[in-house]
Amino acid sequence: MHLKYKNICLVVVGVLLVIGCKGKKQTPPPKATQVPTETTQVTKPYDTTNKQVTDLIKQSKYMVISVKIGDENIGKIKIELFTNEAPKTTENIKTLVAKGFYDGLTFHRVVPGFVIQGGDPKGDGTGGPGYTTPAEISPKLKHLRGTVAMARLGDQVNPKRESSGSQFYICLANIPHLDGAYTIIGQVVAGMDVVDKIAAVKTGPNDRPITPVVMEKVELE
Repeated sequence: MHLKYKNICLVVVGVLLVIGCKGKKQTPPPKATQVPTETTQVTKPYDTTNKQVTDLIKQSKYMVISVKIGDENIGKIKIELFTNEAPKTTENIKTLVAKGFYDGLTFHRVVPGFVIQGGDPKGDGTGGPGYTTPAEISPKLKHLRGTVAMARLGDQVNPKRESSGSQFYICLANIPHLDGAYTIIGQVVAGMDVVDKIAAVKTGPNDRPITPVVMEKVELE
């Protein structure tokens, strides 16, 4: 390649990387632009110093999300957590659930045929609990329809592929190009009809639902 054209290509790639990093949104690779949303967090936490609660965190296998679109309750999503494959990440998620962190947050990004994404207290794809969790990427786990995995910053600023402390996404279809790149934490075992209802909501600019999709209550089982 001629040196002049090679330099031009390098400049273009650099510009694209800068654009991709702007805002530091945590997400699967963008099939579309990430979503800003507004949300109000309503927190009614368990007492995580209570032994009964700490035992629940250790022993629970499921996360159950009660969902509202606007004022309408549309049902629950039950997720089996892969505690053996991603022990640190799932323990963190369960602890956040027990503290009421997710109650009142939204699914702030909806991309039909790709993913729904939520768990950001800022509601714009840039927020979290203030920390990341180490990558726990299992070669045995694949991104199938209903798979639940953690969002993260891109490789260019996150070479260790550390996960967001709270943001997760649910696959709406098999997405093999994400395999081996994100920490998978579970699988929807009931309520894919609810997931599909979320996927069908009307969205505005940047894939943001026009009517807020709220995690009214998130619990452990």
